[in-house]
Amino acid sequence: MKISFHGADKGVTGSCHLIECAGTRVLVDCGLYQGSRELDEENAGELGFDPASIDFLLLTHAHLDHCGRIPLLIKRGFRGEIVTTPATRELARLVLLDSAHLQEEEARRRSRRDARHHRRDGPAEALYSELDCLDAFDHFGRKAAYGKPLDLARGVRATFIDAGHILGSACIVFDLSEGARHVRLVMSGDLGGSGRAILRDPTPPPPCDVAVMETTYGDRLHKALQPSIEELYEAIADTFRRGGNVIIPTFALERAQELLFYLREGIEQGRIARSTQVFLDSPMAISATEIFQRHRECYDEEASRQFGARRDPFALPGLHYTRETADSIALNRIKGGAIIMAGSGMCTGGRVRHHLAQNLWREDSSVIFVGFAANGTLARRIIDGAKEVTIFGEPVAVRARVHTINGFSAHADQAELLAWHKQAKPARTFLVHGEEQVMAKFAALLTETRVETPAAGDEFDL
Repeated sequence: MKISFHGADKGVTGSCHLIECAGTRVLVDCGLYQGSRELDEENAGELGFDPASIDFLLLTHAHLDHCGRIPLLIKRGFRGEIVTTPATRELARLVLLDSAHLQEEEARRRSRRDARHHRRDGPAEALYSELDCLDAFDHFGRKAAYGKPLDLARGVRATFIDAGHILGSACIVFDLSEGARHVRLVMSGDLGGSGRAILRDPTPPPPCDVAVMETTYGDRLHKALQPSIEELYEAIADTFRRGGNVIIPTFALERAQELLFYLREGIEQGRIARSTQVFLDSPMAISATEIFQRHRECYDEEASRQFGARRDPFALPGLHYTRETADSIALNRIKGGAIIMAGSGMCTGGRVRHHLAQNLWREDSSVIFVGFAANGTLARRIIDGAKEVTIFGEPVAVRARVHTINGFSAHADQAELLAWHKQAKPARTFLVHGEEQVMAKFAALLTETRVETPAAGDEFDL
């Protein structure tokens, strides 16, 4: 009975963990590394295990850093079953196809650049293609329902419980048996906070022997939600008084929908003018919003009661969905009074980079960050106060007002992580999905458990 770690080890992307029990090999997540060219190269490297030997892949949720290497896993020989919740299944399809499209586009761009410079290394290759994604979807099997155990194999039972992070997200409780040895292992996945809009709070974990838990915000407390909403409204009003645009780099899953929810509330309360033009400039976020509308079984009691079957929680006057590239380019003609939400949240790709190139140098505009930005990303450089950044190979001055509003995080903060851990009561704890210095601070607070902070490739007996 073993566990080994193959991603998000002393880092915040690339989640991938392998459990071995009674001859069965279960992978939990297979995410993409994000943030720099070096991590791009790491994505293309060895996985650290033989994909053909994996019997099951259990997916905690559909963020790219948890599901983004699944097509690569299939390309390299995985023939097992992928198990996840119904909402995650739909969102993962969306996320992976978008990822493949972006990678193929980037490979074509690199090939053209290499050709212009007479490099002879051959055409650049994408990590995987849209066809590889379609192949991967054939491996999605049983749908996991919250709270209902699944017997994967003899000695391996898994139960998904609501993680409250994004639509369909889950912690996974494993009950493992091998000979006379019985171990309950809880994998946190990414944990959400309490009191969020739309989704339920995380389900408390059961007491367990071993916990593997994320530590993204293990060193800090989030700003309270209501002041964060007020700060958002004021930042928008201040920008419009100055005559500029508001650019919000937006994660397509959960964050985009939560922002639409609060923008609608702001308009209904008179905090934002009804005439305000709001553009959701992200085909993936638009499709994700439609998936959110289909999975109301994931809503919390208040949202279910408020919106029922006929009212749309994301509908607001002046909202425009811009799926087509031409419509996105047309937004460059808007010089003021618009809220433009575009991916990606860390500004590592997507349409937001075009809007930053058009607005970042303007003193009358604002950029509002409402999510985590990993080291090495364009978002982090702007947040950290860079006076100039490079976008599409060109220098762009940072003159716009930059707002960082942390209260919207979809991750649990330090207090919520500690409460989760106290509920689980593990004798042994593995910390993952956090920057190394953050893990060290969080580990120091766990005085009643044996704490491990594994490195990539580390293996432990359970």
